[in-house]
Amino acid sequence: MDLGKLTQQLSDTSPAKKMPPVDQWDPPFCGDMNLVIKRNGQWWHEGTPFTRAKLVSLLSSVLKKEDEKYFLVTPVEKIGIQVEDVPFIVVDWYFEEGALKVKTQIGDEVEVGPEHPIELRQFQADDESAETLVPYCLIRRNLWARLHQNVMYQWTEIAEESKTSDGSELVMRSKDYSFSLGCF
Repeated sequence: MDLGKLTQQLSDTSPAKKMPPVDQWDPPFCGDMNLVIKRNGQWWHEGTPFTRAKLVSLLSSVLKKEDEKYFLVTPVEKIGIQVEDVPFIVVDWYFEEGALKVKTQIGDEVEVGPEHPIELRQFQADDESAETLVPYCLIRRNLWARLHQNVMYQWTEIAEESKTSDGSELVMRSKDYSFSLGCF
């Protein structure tokens, strides 16, 4: 992967910039790169964190997941990378006309709903504490984001309590779409 060519593309910061059609690309595998997306959403290369947000944003635009493996792809090459949990973290959110919108650490924004659902998954923090159910949101092309702990706390403050046969659960809504933050 030619980082020089990718860096040239950094100048395109227009909001209308389209995502590359990586789901249509099936280039040959070229090996693994020492690039790791940490549990906290930081991108590391050769043991050093990325400091250029635009480079991380650009690389995330060519990120692809096949089965349980992650790759950076171009039309001519596919390079394996490591992802400790999921590639994105939901770090911000807001309501707009009844729609819940979330924003990742990369800057992706989506409206929570059928195309970008929320699902509860088991998560174990770095400190090896017990696993807990944590909301994840589908961002794009089979790539998910985990809710940052601060976002989860904010949502639990505004979620509606709903009685079920198993007890109570906290429910959030985005227009006609609703999802659970868990039972208690």
